[in-house]
Amino acid sequence: MSKTKSAAMQRPPAEIQYAGELARLAKSDKAPRPPGWALSLNAARAFIGGDEALGIERKVVAPAAAIERMLVTLATGRGLMLVGEPGTAKSMLSELLAAAVCGQSTLTIQGGASITEDQIKYSWNYALLINDGPSPRALVPAPLYHGMRDGLIVRFEEITRAPLEVQDCLLGMLSDRVMAVPELENEHAMLYAREGFNIIATANTRDRGVNEMSAALKRRFDFETVFPILDFGHELALVEQASARLLERSGIPHRLPGPILDLLVSTFRDLRSGGGKGAPDGMDKLAAVMSTAEAVNVAHAVGVRAWFLEQRAGNAADLVDCIAGTVVKDNQDDRAKLRRYFEQRVARREGEHWREYFNARHRLP
Repeated sequence: MSKTKSAAMQRPPAEIQYAGELARLAKSDKAPRPPGWALSLNAARAFIGGDEALGIERKVVAPAAAIERMLVTLATGRGLMLVGEPGTAKSMLSELLAAAVCGQSTLTIQGGASITEDQIKYSWNYALLINDGPSPRALVPAPLYHGMRDGLIVRFEEITRAPLEVQDCLLGMLSDRVMAVPELENEHAMLYAREGFNIIATANTRDRGVNEMSAALKRRFDFETVFPILDFGHELALVEQASARLLERSGIPHRLPGPILDLLVSTFRDLRSGGGKGAPDGMDKLAAVMSTAEAVNVAHAVGVRAWFLEQRAGNAADLVDCIAGTVVKDNQDDRAKLRRYFEQRVARREGEHWREYFNARHRLP
């Protein structure tokens, strides 16, 4: 795909965004590869975790051992289930894994209450169905059919939001590696998965109990928990890198200033943990999701607000305006907690940028 078309995309998939890195890794990859894989496990690990010698950037903050376990699971043919708090980059990780394993990350199923079995397996072109009857020509492949036929990774996002009967239709694909198509005859009645096919599913812990997976389906997945970033420096670097990329794609010539990024990440970490170390009495943990992904979105919003409204770099007042929409959603208690955070925590911090931040508290809703 040309750079012009890629630049026009709001969010290119990993295989387009990092096409140069994938090409370099494939060229230098001499290690053995599992059947159907585009890269070896070593190269796939380098693609996700970074490799300075090859100029491969680190894309997620996760232990190397965890990435290795995920790759080994996929290489053994078992499904991979990524679980964790909202905003811990589970979807990004599943996308990167799919791009590394098969070079394509766009065979995606988005779980939800309205999803049906034919949306994930196959449906029919009804004009051809009426004229010709059931035939391979009338069949319209959905992501699972594509993945099994072509030996590709299928991503099932928010699987616990899908109805139980839709979840359980995966059982045959994960155990026997076969999909029955009873409407067709002869060799077309059964679709056997090619090497390379597998499923990566994600589920966030706040949805636990919505549509709990059956024990039979759980047995066919290996579970890996994705944790929030614990180290402040790592989280700050990730927010800076990701927001800079978004601002550049938005046509904004400024990155977010370092002090504003420090305010942003510190605020999110404090509010995520209920005020942080040494928080005063009454500082409660917020109901809103204060994830790293949300912090990146706020950083982007700060840059957009400052540049397109006033043609300048973002400041502390912009951050107050933008962070309020993330924290204060439908929970009015969070509004009071945010104000209390400014009065009890921000007011005690030292530094000019913290004073500017505190002085802009009147902009809170």
